[in-house]
Amino acid sequence: MNGAKLFPRVHDLYLGRTVLGTVLLTWGVMLGLDVMLSLASELGSVGQGDYGVPQAVAHVAYTIPRRAYTLFPYVAVIGTLMSLGQLAATSELTALRAIGLSRRRLSLTVAVTLAVLTALMVLNGETLGPWGQRQADMLKASSRSKDLIVARYSGVWAREGAVILNAEGGQERAEGGDRWLELNDVRLYEFDEDGRLASLARVDVAEHRPGGWMLRGVERTTFGEASVTRERVEEESWDSQLDATGLGADIDRPRYLDSAALGNAIEYRRRNGLDASDFEEHYWGRWFYPINVLALCLAAIPFAFGSLRSGGLGKRLFIGIVFALGFWLLQTQFVKLASAFKFDFRVAYLLPTLIMIGVSVGLFRKRSG
Repeated sequence: MNGAKLFPRVHDLYLGRTVLGTVLLTWGVMLGLDVMLSLASELGSVGQGDYGVPQAVAHVAYTIPRRAYTLFPYVAVIGTLMSLGQLAATSELTALRAIGLSRRRLSLTVAVTLAVLTALMVLNGETLGPWGQRQADMLKASSRSKDLIVARYSGVWAREGAVILNAEGGQERAEGGDRWLELNDVRLYEFDEDGRLASLARVDVAEHRPGGWMLRGVERTTFGEASVTRERVEEESWDSQLDATGLGADIDRPRYLDSAALGNAIEYRRRNGLDASDFEEHYWGRWFYPINVLALCLAAIPFAFGSLRSGGLGKRLFIGIVFALGFWLLQTQFVKLASAFKFDFRVAYLLPTLIMIGVSVGLFRKRSG
């Protein structure tokens, strides 16, 4: 009997199809608007090097998966409110309830429908989104620079155990399917257990490829107890866990990294006593993404049973936008407080969700009473 209740029936499929269609339509409109605005902004860079209109269009196209991922939580709540509001306005919700569709069943149907889209977006956010953003950055940088430099930066400082690295400049390069980190005019300061400078290495070029670090043009000065020795080698490998994730953290903006890259960046910064709060913020944001989507949409469902019944499209759209923006602002403030006062980001992400669910439960019971 319970299995029969859980198995989707005709009215479940109808409701799910209605919600899905409205969410996808809303998604298409908002994503299209975002893409057009981004393209208009990107055209301002046309004419720099070989960066033309086709490159600008391709650049924006590569970022579509990432934009779809970012917009989805807000699209989901707006689309859910619009679809349920339309069903309420045409008395279809009343008819569905008359044939046995309870409010709990309605919420479950909406949740299952959105869970499918949310799962696809989580997968997209870990694969296509970061990949597309990297391709977009590489396309733009390579079109504007003939030497295929993806990103430039200067004054690099990093620490790896007892070694401190300083580089005057560097760049991430790409050629074909390869991408590697290249640092110029590097200094490697190695300290012993007593904090005394044990050696200083001047390196012309340091390259980090999948196989590890390769140092070229190395001149190393070693400081002994009562002596100083100097040697020069043209090329040598460097066994270090320091990688492009740590050094390129300020280039690859944390919000555009996947969870694995964020986790590696957090581990690197903690290992070397550096502040990892920016990466922790986005790392836990990835984990709470599906929870936020479902909680936000379920919290909005009670509005379909009251204030949206007599409202038009404009009213439903307005309430959906206000609800989504309200949640976003609330969670943003909690996250910023967590960053400022150094408390767990998981608490900051969870509290707004619980508040929204509490409001939803209260409204649900009120409208049921």
